[in-house]
Amino acid sequence: MIMYSLRELSLEAKVAVGSGVVFFSMLISRTLISESVDMDTRAALYRAQFLLFINSVMLIASLYVWRRMTGNLCRVRRVSQRLLRCWKMLVLLFLVLSHSSYVTMFYLVAEEPHWVAMLSFTCLGSYIILLFFLFLFSCVEQCHRLVTRRAAVSDTSTADSGSRAKVALALALTLVLTALGLLNAARPPVVVRVEVPVDKLSPSFDNLKLVLLSDIHLGPTVGKSRLEMVVAMVNELQPDIVVIVGDLADSQVSRLKSVAEPLRRMGSRLGTFFVTGNHDYYTADVDSWLGYLRTLNVMPLHNANARISASEQSKEWFCLAGVDDLEARLFKYPGHGMDLTRALSGCDPDRAIILLAHQPLAAKRALQERPEISLVLSGHTHAGQIFPLSIMAYLVNPFFSGLYRVGNRSFVYVTPGTVYYGIPMRIGSTAQITEIILKTP
Repeated sequence: MIMYSLRELSLEAKVAVGSGVVFFSMLISRTLISESVDMDTRAALYRAQFLLFINSVMLIASLYVWRRMTGNLCRVRRVSQRLLRCWKMLVLLFLVLSHSSYVTMFYLVAEEPHWVAMLSFTCLGSYIILLFFLFLFSCVEQCHRLVTRRAAVSDTSTADSGSRAKVALALALTLVLTALGLLNAARPPVVVRVEVPVDKLSPSFDNLKLVLLSDIHLGPTVGKSRLEMVVAMVNELQPDIVVIVGDLADSQVSRLKSVAEPLRRMGSRLGTFFVTGNHDYYTADVDSWLGYLRTLNVMPLHNANARISASEQSKEWFCLAGVDDLEARLFKYPGHGMDLTRALSGCDPDRAIILLAHQPLAAKRALQERPEISLVLSGHTHAGQIFPLSIMAYLVNPFFSGLYRVGNRSFVYVTPGTVYYGIPMRIGSTAQITEIILKTP
């Protein structure tokens, strides 16, 4: 009975069912997997499940793109069969490259980005934009028919001509936005100066310079030269403190050890600090990363805090705390998971508290639980990175990008990120190094 029902489903529906099966297998394996299983096995299982899931979901969209991009041309008599075959091969190559992007995320990581990784992730960015416009124009057409109470156009040639025009427009917009996105992402991050009044901050820390970095995403499309540029820009600012609020890497330490080496040259008078992001856990190598960062003079705040003093002799200090990313518990990392009580242990509520928390949702929860926190620094959203993903990023995050006042005395600052994730494009957002000047109220 079940097999007969499956045979009756369309190809898209079958793929959707398969995607659901893979997704629930991921949840079940996260629940049942023993903590005694070594991290290499966990990493291999995660990579296999992730690649299978993301490509099965993309396959549904790819079938839609394929039919929209090639269907109408088959009915055009003026198009030669050779030209039609070439176009189909081009569309197929584009889809294959888009699907292979996440394969390079796990298996094509080197000191500098490989051209195959750059090409495949560029295709993925274009794929997302093209899919959005194809779907949008289709929805607009259907809504127009409903509003005007018109049935489907009886003249097939006229309908096909209109459909081809919409596809051509979607393709043109995709090419333009792809080019603009590539140019924007290739530029160095902009330095943005923000003054933040910090409640209970001692006058001795007035005008303290804190440089905020996030979402560097060392991996298949972000290499050593990009990190060297970021470090050089940070050092020019002569910061008192540097903080990296998660998503430093997208692969294991063994593959990115030399890529992360420039962090050793990061200059900061009072120290450089790090908290984990969700992608740091996706590497399945987070403990190795925390250990390696310590050798680079970067101090992880693993549900911990540090007392920041202006000098060794000064009795004035504030608490700089950091929490693990929210998704650590989802992936069942032993000893990891957001623990605000532990992170703030020893912090004086009568002194300023600055919290590092990768996700804005963690910032919201932290302030709900401990409203005495003066300032929370987050990343994660990338300010959407590329349109139309910015729409979803805006809707699912309580804080999107920039400075937010929470209550009477607390602030949240969300950086749009220092580089980019995977897709070497930025549309409607800009990579940023944030120079935060702490001010006494």
